[in-house]
Amino acid sequence: MNQSALIRPDWTPATIALMVLGFIVFWPLGLAMLAYILFGDKLKAFKKDANDGVNRMCAGFRRNHRSHWAHHHRTGNVAFDDWREAELARLDEERRKLDEMREEFDAYVRELRRAKDQEEFDRFMRERKNGRPAPAPGAEAH
Repeated sequence: MNQSALIRPDWTPATIALMVLGFIVFWPLGLAMLAYILFGDKLKAFKKDANDGVNRMCAGFRRNHRSHWAHHHRTGNVAFDDWREAELARLDEERRKLDEMREEFDAYVRELRRAKDQEEFDRFMRERKNGRPAPAPGAEAH
């Protein structure tokens, strides 16, 4: 996440000011800003999980609808209908491969994030063990 953003789910002067202003103008706005500050990072993961679930469900509906359409809406031209069914089967196989590749990539990215988190934690523990003070929260270590 870009930590230099002015408004991010964190206790920054900008988000605190917006929260206070929201409570002054209309209390649900302040409450929404408070929720964003506290849970903003978790909302991205929740949104991604929800979208992935809906995409998987819709992919099943599309496959069922496509196969239903292929069997019930024939044109009368046997050669064209056979070609169309073969193309739809090929496209379904390509979609399946792409879905598998996306799942593999998502797992790869999750592992990269886990490794980065582990490396940052290990660095923190080494610095703490060596007696160096930990950087202040929100400060970027380069």
